[in-house]
Amino acid sequence: MSLISSKKLLTLIFTINNEKQEILLGMKKRGFGEGKFNGFGGKVEKGETIEEAAIRELWEECEIRATELKRVGILMFTFENDPVGLETHVYTIDSYEGEPKETEEMKPEWFSFDQIPFDKMWQDDRYWLPLLLRQQLFTGHFHLAEDQKSILKQDLKPVLIDRFDLEQIQ
Repeated sequence: MSLISSKKLLTLIFTINNEKQEILLGMKKRGFGEGKFNGFGGKVEKGETIEEAAIRELWEECEIRATELKRVGILMFTFENDPVGLETHVYTIDSYEGEPKETEEMKPEWFSFDQIPFDKMWQDDRYWLPLLLRQQLFTGHFHLAEDQKSILKQDLKPVLIDRFDLEQIQ
């Protein structure tokens, strides 16, 4: 879909309440994705594992601590006229410590599975988030326009075993 010369490692974590059929999303208050609802996450820092980064970002963005992470997907995002790909490792949690709180970066809010505000989220979320909610593992590549508003190409695949092949998404 697009040639990339380098990648940034990112995390994205979604808190799920299966009993209530709810998902915790955060309204991004600044930076990349400002004004959109999303999961919590960000860059993997030097010396961190991907899982450590996911746990740290969740704490920094809504002040809850994950007690157990489940990796459910890997997404590659590329952008028109940008050689840097965003390799995003997607996790869910269903148990945590603390209560979600608003921070400088995110305002957390619970949504029913049937009331997810896709019109206030990234365009690609409407394709893969339903897989996440069904607990279906997935890999995908989304190539977005330079304005980051429209998907030019996409390739989303369910994963049938708990093994992710990064070569499939590049």
